[in-house]
Amino acid sequence: MDGQLRAQLARARDWRAIELVQPIPIDDLPTPALLLDEAAMERNLARMAAHLRSHDKGVRPHAKTHKCPIIAARQLHHGAIGVCAAKVSEALVLRGAGIETVLITSPVTDAARAECVAELALSGPGLSIVVDSALGVSRLSEALEGLGARLSVLIDLDPKMGRTGVREADDARALARRIADSHALDLVGVQHYCGQVMHIEGYENRRVASLGHWQRALEIVARLRDDGHAIEVVSGGGTGTYDIDAEIGDVTDLQVGSYVLMDQQYRAIGSRSGPVLDDFEVSLTVATTTISQPGAGAITVDCGFKGFASESIAPVCPDLVGATYRFAGDEHGVLILGKGAQSPGLGERVRFVTPHCDPTVNLYDHYFVHRNGLVHALWPIAARGCSW
Repeated sequence: MDGQLRAQLARARDWRAIELVQPIPIDDLPTPALLLDEAAMERNLARMAAHLRSHDKGVRPHAKTHKCPIIAARQLHHGAIGVCAAKVSEALVLRGAGIETVLITSPVTDAARAECVAELALSGPGLSIVVDSALGVSRLSEALEGLGARLSVLIDLDPKMGRTGVREADDARALARRIADSHALDLVGVQHYCGQVMHIEGYENRRVASLGHWQRALEIVARLRDDGHAIEVVSGGGTGTYDIDAEIGDVTDLQVGSYVLMDQQYRAIGSRSGPVLDDFEVSLTVATTTISQPGAGAITVDCGFKGFASESIAPVCPDLVGATYRFAGDEHGVLILGKGAQSPGLGERVRFVTPHCDPTVNLYDHYFVHRNGLVHALWPIAARGCSW
């Protein structure tokens, strides 16, 4: 698809809240329904902001988690210095909704996406992007120079994750020289995201791993500064290491994402004080309906692979202690009840904590935003499906 057409489609998405004239009970919603507890979300935003502020760090939350400009605006209201977008199309939606300060955290190497980035840069200040290759620098430079625009860039460092980024110091230094030779790019910092560390179980295990990777990254930063490059931004980290990376002096801001919603994967990694990461509340749940009971000790709900995204872990039902969920196809799941547990009746609502919030959110069009058991608004997941 032509880059301009893709950009127009992304910009055309409606991000504005749908306020309900008459709030409705959660039990009256069609299911599966993606529920957002507004009060819990606000407490999460305030907690993260206060923690990082106490360590003199900026909050640069990742919008790929919630894909919702309304939530991004709430994060900015709580003091975030900007937001991250995983892809160019996410950035288009965010900027179209008035979110100006956006860091695109994936590099681009094709001309069409580089042209979209250049047009975004021309539309107003606050945009930045990571680079990790000579080709990416060339593509962006050509697109920007063609429009007479400039753009701030960060060198993406690979913490031996093997996904994106520059791994060796000499390669980072060579890339920095290429950026310096560009007439359209300004090198402002580095990005260092250790995705493989975020879900290490046990706080101390996670701490040792994260600090080790950061030490190597900061050695590269020192080499870049020795070469005369003004590395003002050192951005990275995530929810799993927010209270570890905040203690590292050279880190300027953290790209925390899931803290705003929380999911079962993160809760299972443990915290500084115990086996469950409960520093932030679960504000995101999925409401389902029990629709069949083909046998004793189990009951079927109307939510399967199309309602929960999971790589390895099942959703959890906090209200039915001892019950376990089993995927039963695209549309269905089966709750295996604990011994002696009373089964919910047919037609009842059952809520679940999502296995992995980011891709689960991407399955829905709206959040049903509730307070005190009543849904008062629908917030569009405007960047849903923005994967390019």
